[in-house]
Amino acid sequence: MVPMASFTDALAARLLQTRPFVRAPIWLFRHGFGRLLGPRLVMLEHTGRTSGRPRYVCLEVVERPSASSLIVVSGFGARAQWYRNLRTNPECRISSGPLRDQRATARFLPDDEADSILARYQHNHPKAWERLRGAIEHAVGHSVRGLPMVELSWETTR
Repeated sequence: MVPMASFTDALAARLLQTRPFVRAPIWLFRHGFGRLLGPRLVMLEHTGRTSGRPRYVCLEVVERPSASSLIVVSGFGARAQWYRNLRTNPECRISSGPLRDQRATARFLPDDEADSILARYQHNHPKAWERLRGAIEHAVGHSVRGLPMVELSWETTR
């Protein structure tokens, strides 16, 4: 008999690797309904490093250090396409909560800062972390230690 945790992890990993499932929130954001998904989700518009075309991904907000910045994590590590695209061009746009199509700039966090933020996330959202960690580990085939994080910041207008 397969343990329930491994079945759930396998199912979640499969969903994270299923294009229609992970792209569904993008449709909501692009049609003005992103607010329905809550403040813990952000749509990131970035530029393809080879094509130069706009690309979109929805990510969980791990932390909001200020009113004009948020932090996201790359669960699939530095090999994630959005992460690699931001490495080439850190200028992007984000939509989350009341923000819509906001110009932002990416800053890649050093490992020690990312580890500290991940520890806070694990403490503040233990159940979400266990589900996410299990899905990521199942999808990538190895345990999760440190994960790369990106701070997205923007200018505020008064």
